[in-house]
Amino acid sequence: MTGLLPDDGPGSVITVGTFDGVHLGHHRVLEEIAERARRSGRRSLLVTFEPHPLEIVNPPAAPPLLTLAHERREVLAQSELDAVVFMPFTRELSHLSAEQFVRLLMRRYHLRELVIGFDHGMGRGRTGDVNLLRDLGRRLDFSVDVVEAVAVDGRSVSSTLIRRAVAGGDLAHAARFLGRPYSLTAPVVAGAGRGRTIGYRTINLELPDHRKLLPPDGVYAVRVEWLRGTSGGMMHQGPRPTFGDARRSLEVHLFDPVPDLYGQLVKLCWVARLRDVRTFPTADALKQQLDNDFAAAHAALTGSAGPASH
Repeated sequence: MTGLLPDDGPGSVITVGTFDGVHLGHHRVLEEIAERARRSGRRSLLVTFEPHPLEIVNPPAAPPLLTLAHERREVLAQSELDAVVFMPFTRELSHLSAEQFVRLLMRRYHLRELVIGFDHGMGRGRTGDVNLLRDLGRRLDFSVDVVEAVAVDGRSVSSTLIRRAVAGGDLAHAARFLGRPYSLTAPVVAGAGRGRTIGYRTINLELPDHRKLLPPDGVYAVRVEWLRGTSGGMMHQGPRPTFGDARRSLEVHLFDPVPDLYGQLVKLCWVARLRDVRTFPTADALKQQLDNDFAAAHAALTGSAGPASH
């Protein structure tokens, strides 16, 4: 949805932001606007951006993404919001002042209540802080409410904090901050077929857009979900040095019998890191390690994991 909303009632309760990751802090804001909309009889509306604003304003500073646009849509579709607007973030939009952007929200989406996170900055240079927005609200007749940070393990949840956890391979904390496992949604593609020769058939996932943040290469315990099923498994992420293949790949051995998933879109959830990518002298040595990984991944998926040998 990108266009105008009909002016057919008491207006909208709106929040604005990139919402990368759609983490626990974001969910608190979304719950707040949904509740305020229910109480007032207004629409609840999220206005989010694609691409990430820094990709336009300052590309070298743009962070890797926790959720690509299709993944954000997937998570947001489970919210109780009346509408989600993916607003194209352009250089022209980046030049709008906070007041100009607020007037755009009023004109297009009939803003009556604005709900923002504690660290929100709106408009050119993020100069529209809480105080400025409240001044605009008094002048233009809309209310401004601030949702405080959500703390987990004594730390304020943020996309930056989660990126740091994922980049460090700390999938447990990433999942706690997100409220769900860190994941990738991607199609199943053809692989080299080496896994079946050593007793570990795999499905291969298409590598995502370069903007997507991946954990460090290694072997992981994972869960995979598809349209009509789910299975635990273990994944090799990275090059395959034992076979002299330097190309990065995502190869998943699923523990349960599964249908042919080739060409299907699946969701891969990282659960726990088991070990680094290693070079083995023979295929038999690799298979012996995969047997160890198999046991470690099963343990991780049942909550009693210790990582396999590094």
